[in-house]
Amino acid sequence: MNRTTISEALGTYIRYRQLGIFKTMRVSNWGKVTSGLFVSVLAGCGGGHGGGGYGGSPMNPAPTVSFSQPAAAATINFGQSLTVAWTSAYTTSCTATASSAAGGAFTGTQMTSGSMTVVPTAAGNYTYTLSCTGTGGTKSASASVTVTPNILNALAPPAGTAIASVGLTGSTTDPAKGYNPYGLVVAPATAGLITKGDLVVCNFNMGGSTSQGSGMNIVGLHPPTGSTPSTPYPIASSPDLLGCNALTMLPDDSISAAAWSAAQNPNPLVSASGMVGTPFSSDTFAQPWGEAYVAATATQPAAIYVSNAPGGATNAGGTIDRISLDANNAQTSFTEILTGICSGGVAGMVFGPAGLTYDPASDTLYVVATSADSVIALAGVSSIPKDGVVVNGQCAGAATPTPALTFSGPSMASARVIAHGSPLSTPLSAALLKNGDLVVGNADIGAPGPSATTNLLIEVSPVVPNGFVGTPLQIDTTTPGAIFGIAATVDAAGNQIIYFNNDNNNAVMQLGPVASTTGGGPGPY
Repeated sequence: MNRTTISEALGTYIRYRQLGIFKTMRVSNWGKVTSGLFVSVLAGCGGGHGGGGYGGSPMNPAPTVSFSQPAAAATINFGQSLTVAWTSAYTTSCTATASSAAGGAFTGTQMTSGSMTVVPTAAGNYTYTLSCTGTGGTKSASASVTVTPNILNALAPPAGTAIASVGLTGSTTDPAKGYNPYGLVVAPATAGLITKGDLVVCNFNMGGSTSQGSGMNIVGLHPPTGSTPSTPYPIASSPDLLGCNALTMLPDDSISAAAWSAAQNPNPLVSASGMVGTPFSSDTFAQPWGEAYVAATATQPAAIYVSNAPGGATNAGGTIDRISLDANNAQTSFTEILTGICSGGVAGMVFGPAGLTYDPASDTLYVVATSADSVIALAGVSSIPKDGVVVNGQCAGAATPTPALTFSGPSMASARVIAHGSPLSTPLSAALLKNGDLVVGNADIGAPGPSATTNLLIEVSPVVPNGFVGTPLQIDTTTPGAIFGIAATVDAAGNQIIYFNNDNNNAVMQLGPVASTTGGGPGPY
């Protein structure tokens, strides 16, 4: 069979190859080239006839498609999102499919090259397939992900093991001067009285007193290496700490404390050596109820965020303030960034913005809205200006707070509700887990008595639809309202540990890989 290709066309000459020999044909006019010869020449080029002996048609190359993310089989926790990215060549259209709907919304027509965020809605193994078509055919590629159980459920004891701390005796946070531990934080450094990794706790009530909000001391605990509970050591005690309910710590181990009952609401700053100061006394607070420290970055100064929950009749007075700091932790500015959250109540039954938790990966401040059974995310919080977000509702004058939350103000787009309603029940506290999820604790305000839905820890994801992941963990089957402060950290191997205050046994409890006194369940310090 002859193979003929056009190699060169100059003027009225056509040079072609036939049987491996170049020949030249002269024509006086292009129009006189016979159609049969011209078709034969084009056929030699391979147009319209597939690969011949060349492994494919140059005019219709075979498509290619590949995933760049995940390039290999990935593993994530339930509650996390996954970025799927792909490229293709010689394609005109692509169609995506997932092995299961629980793997997330990777379906339908997609761009020939692109990426998307996929959010699995259950633990399991999932495969994402992209089939792309071009003039040279169709090509498919796949990527896989393993979604492990959510962190909170992975830390829970095996089925059938009691998780309640009933009957266990652990040291109280301060047997001499206080009880009802509320505020809880993990020390970031070693300084003064405090060792890095210690648990720093403040008490809402005073020992021997039935008066709510009368506690005014801060203590520390060295996490034990075995099952023997730790003995607390005193850090500070002052009337400026009256009704201490939330703590955050600066890099030098200074402690910023929310003191709900203290006169003038000074929001004291306690040094690592235990000295109590009031450097923010010129600022206007209204019964502080939450604390979060934000470290400085190249584009933003360090800051302390404080939430306010004025008591009394239900009102829209709940706010969040930002105290900006310089390199020496001296205040440079004070800005009220959010207003309008429902607040009210009395000591021991306070509704208001609480559980402030900061995620540096996204510059997001999470706020637990107790009255609304909701968790709010404030994205780009460092850039929110004065009164940038207004929480709208109908709580002023209402007999009970309303759960309806909408937002207005110049930064309203920064705010969204990531979780709302059951199993949240007047939530009070929160902490950030290593995968970006939150663990949230209920206060059970108004609960008539113990039930299967009281004293719950709940994992909340900012990316999963509706926010809730896994099954809530009941940490105490006795009196409702046991959970107060929560803190989270990782051990040297990167394993998650969750600490929480249990008001029922007046102790700090632990969930995690460290040996505990219950053989796998929550163990008291």
